[in-house]
Amino acid sequence: MRSFEGRTTEQLGEELAVLSAQLASALCRWLELLAEFDRRGGWTAAGARSCAQWVSWRCALSPGAAREHLRVARALGRLPRTTALFARGELSYSKVRAITRLQDVTREDELLAVARDATAGQLERVVRGYRTSIRLERDAAAANATRFLRLRHEADGSVRISGRLTVEEGAVLERALDEARQALWEAPEPPRGVSAAPQDPEDVRRAGYADALLLLADTALGAGQLAGRSAPERHQVVVHVDVQALVDDRAAEPAHLADGEALAPSVVRRLCCDATLVTAVERAGRTLDVGRRTRAVPPAVRRALSARDRGCRFPGCGATGRLDAHHVIHWADGGATSVANLVSVCRRHHRALHEGGFTLTFDAAGGPVFTTGAGVRIDPHPASPQIGARRRLRRRGVSAGTLASGANRSYDKGAAVDAFRRMAPPG
Repeated sequence: MRSFEGRTTEQLGEELAVLSAQLASALCRWLELLAEFDRRGGWTAAGARSCAQWVSWRCALSPGAAREHLRVARALGRLPRTTALFARGELSYSKVRAITRLQDVTREDELLAVARDATAGQLERVVRGYRTSIRLERDAAAANATRFLRLRHEADGSVRISGRLTVEEGAVLERALDEARQALWEAPEPPRGVSAAPQDPEDVRRAGYADALLLLADTALGAGQLAGRSAPERHQVVVHVDVQALVDDRAAEPAHLADGEALAPSVVRRLCCDATLVTAVERAGRTLDVGRRTRAVPPAVRRALSARDRGCRFPGCGATGRLDAHHVIHWADGGATSVANLVSVCRRHHRALHEGGFTLTFDAAGGPVFTTGAGVRIDPHPASPQIGARRRLRRRGVSAGTLASGANRSYDKGAAVDAFRRMAPPG
């Protein structure tokens, strides 16, 4: 094994990026050879049933991977500019695979300008959104006519649930179930109906969805939402903290939970970024006054923040569930609870900002700038390394800038889908 002593992490990261570009270039050549081999029917001589079956056998790929590689290889013939960038390692296979799912591309240069400035995950989501929008337009009437939900009682007394929802309804349900599963996973006790003993992962996943559905039903009934009633909070974590501890990490008075467990000031600042706050005046351990409950981030501000950011803004993350509103200038330091001073981040990266040494500031245009503990700025869209002759695309019409939302430049999936419809108009 090669020794990496004396190499910095930055050097290792740069070599990984260069090798990734070289792998993309080599894979492009392999796919071009595959397309020509398929065109000539070379697989018939070996008695294979199909070219995909031959690739699976001769190149040691799974049947599914062989079929997908063959699909991409066939599609490259109608995308010369995409193939050229792929051959130079400027586009990854993941991005090329997403692009080849588009039919009748008429403005390839503009499409590639967008693809290069997006991450592979963002491009996959945009293409998926484009394909979904086309499918919904063609099948909207049929989808609405066939939606249903059925509960059938079995002979043993259990209930079998089956149904069909439209795309947007299914997305809402899936999001709710994922949130409920996460809440159950974070609970101190194992989810109801799931043993703490090791089980088959697929069984655990299916049982987790069942528990999540029951949690949603229990939450709706317990909160009185169906009857239009309000209900008290069933779960609340109380943190006692001296105001000075929010301003100065060296404050002598530590923060603590209601049961006396101490908390670091950085943890408290993260919790207070996005929480329900109640001001209580205490003296010698006795509560003298309790103020009204307030929201650190009002619902209207949260909606505007969600519309602007569309997910975690930490470079390369893209998480859309369980997001926190992070104060760039903490409210304890005089920062306003406004969209201009807030950035959406997932729980993991919110913790990293407060406790992991990462920092977040705004650039001159108001966009978020994330920096590591060593002071290195994290590039949200790092360019592919140059491994050969490189010619920049002429960017005409749609560019990444037109797909950004506001000064903070969050990737706008809706705008990207609209742009893709112009570049690859549906037939």
